[in-house]
Amino acid sequence: MEKENPSSNRYMGRSDSDGGDTSGAFSDCNSDRSGEFPSSGSPTTSSSFFGGGGDGGLHRLLVSCAVDYSHEVVRRLISDLESPSSTVESQRRAALELRLLAKHNPETRLRIAAAGAVGPLVALVSHPDPQLQEHGVTAVLNLSLCDENKTLIAASGAIRPLVRALSTGTPVARENAACALFRLAQLDDLRTDIGRSGAIPPLVALLESGGPRAKKDAATALFALLASRENKARAVEAGIVRSLLDLMADPDSGMVDKAACVLNAVVEVAEGRAAAVEEDGIPVLVEMVEAGTPRQKEIAVRSLLQICKESAVYRKMVVHEGAIPPLVALSQSASRKSKEKAEALVELLRQPRRTAGDSRR
Repeated sequence: MEKENPSSNRYMGRSDSDGGDTSGAFSDCNSDRSGEFPSSGSPTTSSSFFGGGGDGGLHRLLVSCAVDYSHEVVRRLISDLESPSSTVESQRRAALELRLLAKHNPETRLRIAAAGAVGPLVALVSHPDPQLQEHGVTAVLNLSLCDENKTLIAASGAIRPLVRALSTGTPVARENAACALFRLAQLDDLRTDIGRSGAIPPLVALLESGGPRAKKDAATALFALLASRENKARAVEAGIVRSLLDLMADPDSGMVDKAACVLNAVVEVAEGRAAAVEEDGIPVLVEMVEAGTPRQKEIAVRSLLQICKESAVYRKMVVHEGAIPPLVALSQSASRKSKEKAEALVELLRQPRRTAGDSRR
C-alpha cells in the first residue's frame, strides 16, 4: 500500500539518536531533594527560619537528623506542631525536622508515623503559611514512601488537602503534592478516591505550565491514576491529550517518553481515542514511529493500534499520514515485541477501509 499524500508537517524534528528521555519512563517521586532547601542569601535563610544561625543552623539541623533520636524527641516535635502556644517559627522548625527525619530511612518513617505525627503533618498541608504548608506536604510525601503508612495517611484526610496544594502551594509544595498523590495512588482502592477528589485537573495544569521537574512529577502521578478507567475519562475532560501531544512533539521537553506512555493509557478508552484524533495526534504518533527512539517507536505503535482497532475511518487517516513505510521498516529491524506490534498494525491498516456500520470509536 503506497503512502498517500502524507502531511508535509513534521512534529518532532529529531533523528533516531537524539531527543527524548529514555533513562526511565517516569520520575521516582522519591523524598524531597536537597535542592529544595534555601541557599545562602535567600530570604528563608533568616534566623526566623532556622531558629537563629542561617546556613550554620541548617548544617546543624542536617547533622542532628543524621544521628539516632528518641521517641521523646519526635513527641516533642509533634507537640510543637499541635500546641496553640507555638509560634510559627517553632512550628516551621518542628515540621522541617520531621520532614528531614523522614527523608531517608524506612524504619524512621514508620517510627514517626507510629508516634502520631501523621495527623498534625496532614493538618499543615492546609496551613495558610506557605513554608509550613510546604514542609507538611513534603513530610507527608516522605512518610508515604513506606507502604505501611499510606492507608494511615489517607485515613487522616490527606487526599483533599494535597489536591488543594497542587493549585495553591509553592512550586515545591505543588511538585511534592503530586509525588505524594502518586505514592497513595499505588494503592488500588485509593486511585478512584483521588480522582473523585479533583486531582486530575490540577495535575494536568501542572503538566502544562510547571517547571521541568513539576511536569515529570505530574506525568508520574497521572500515569498511576490512569490505571482507573474512571480517571481516564476525567483526564480527557481536563484536556490532557493536548498537553501530552505538545510534550511529545517537543524533543527539548525531556518528556517525550513519559508523555507518550501517559497518552497510551488515555487511548485505551473511546473518549481518549477520539480526543487524540481530534487534537491531530495521528501525525505526532506516525512521526514518532518514523523518527523516534526504539522505545518511542514501540509506544507509538501501541497507541496507533488502540486508535485503529475499532475504526476504519481512523485507519484511513493513519494510512493517509504515511504510516505504512515506517511500520514496514520497523517490522524488519526492531526487537521481537516491537516487530510483532508493527506487523499487527500493518495487517490492520491493510484491511478494507470501510466496513458496514463503522464508527469513529
